[in-house]
Amino acid sequence: MKLSLSDDGVYDTRMNTVDRRDFCAWIALASFAGAKPSSGQTASISGQGTLGVARVIPLDHMEERKTATGASWNIAHGTLASGETVSLHQSMQVAGAPPVQIHNIQHSEFVLLSEGEVEFAHEVQGKVVVEHASAGSVLYIPPGTRHAVHNSGTVPARYFVVAIGGDAK
Repeated sequence: MKLSLSDDGVYDTRMNTVDRRDFCAWIALASFAGAKPSSGQTASISGQGTLGVARVIPLDHMEERKTATGASWNIAHGTLASGETVSLHQSMQVAGAPPVQIHNIQHSEFVLLSEGEVEFAHEVQGKVVVEHASAGSVLYIPPGTRHAVHNSGTVPARYFVVAIGGDAK
């Protein structure tokens, strides 16, 4: 099989000769890459063992969960090959949504803000501190930290949460 990138950025896949190994590899890739989840399934990654092979998980394949402040999409939950439990989700808080209750976690989190502005309330030495974060900012939350994230802007706040270790769900 000939696979080349043309000048306009499109792959040319003219078949010259295909052996059994190439054919099986292409079928496996096509079924994995092009498969949409059947009803009741999502393309998010989860498992009790390791999370498996590298892959793309398109947003429209993720299970959407409506929340009081917007929506959330589960992306991955399981164990990395290096042994850590990890959970990843994408969230969106609408502008003007009520503040999320301050809560405690027993895992580490990185919150990567891709759009909007948020107020990050978190406890430091028994006092609640509020910091402002805008698109491109990363919030770090160690285990045991009481915290809350609130959309303080005029557009939806979109962010990814990477939870590692502990009770990551």
